Amino acid sequence: MSEKIAIVTDSNSGITQKQAQEYGIFMLPMPFLIDGSTFYEDISLTQEEFYEKLANDAEISTSQPLVGDVVDLWDRILEDYDAIVHIPMSSGLSGSCATALTLSEDYDGRVVVVNNQRISVTLRQSVLDALELAKAGKSAAQIRDILERVKYESSIYIMMDTLKYLKKGGRITPAAAAVATVLRIRPVLQIQGEKLDAFAKARSEKLGKNIMIDAMRKDIETRFGGTDRVRVYVAHTHNEEAAVEFSKRIEQELGLEVTFCDPLSLSVACHIGPGALAIACSQKIDPYLL
Repeated sequence: MSEKIAIVTDSNSGITQKQAQEYGIFMLPMPFLIDGSTFYEDISLTQEEFYEKLANDAEISTSQPLVGDVVDLWDRILEDYDAIVHIPMSSGLSGSCATALTLSEDYDGRVVVVNNQRISVTLRQSVLDALELAKAGKSAAQIRDILERVKYESSIYIMMDTLKYLKKGGRITPAAAAVATVLRIRPVLQIQGEKLDAFAKARSEKLGKNIMIDAMRKDIETRFGGTDRVRVYVAHTHNEEAAVEFSKRIEQELGLEVTFCDPLSLSVACHIGPGALAIACSQKIDPYLL
């Protein structure tokens, strides 16, 4: 008889509490410290409230889930399940993965932590893949091994509307931010595995979209073996109308249906600000062939 496996992730996946219930998974909300008070994503802090506070120049910082919240959730789940597959955000972007790995050592193999370097829509896909793998009869350890084996089979490009928040967080110099603002440069960033890196500079939103679509087309053709082997996604920060239009263009130009068009998690939005657009893809997993 196969294990009864629970899937756990955090709100960096972009999965809402309501969606988590629909999927039948468990969700850890990410905590934020805003002007000295603690808020939890999608619990005591909505997307609209977050962007309102951001616009009002509130002091916002991100944090890991509290250790007590993590182990309390695991203990509660293990009353009804044999094992847990815990899929946090990329270890290259947060310490929460390392913390979860350390905590899992006290659970005699009943909690396995997946370090598969994903965030946002690609992390959401990993969660759905984990559910399918569990249905296919894979053990918790097998699910972890499969997801970690394909962890670099994903790609994300993000075009930012402002450098204000990277400057505020000390990630670029004030001089670089000022030059970009005057020239209306739209930075395009990339996530290929662990970290957020610079990719290109666009002089307009139109050029930025072209750069992202061309980069994704090249990735699909050269890294992933063609359109039939990937899923493609769109994400945004407080920019839904543009994201919907971008999705339509991607479907036309790449010949792929956009699987998700989601808001980026607030922990990402905190650093890049509103108005961002992103395109992402990940390679499909067939749970019955692995």
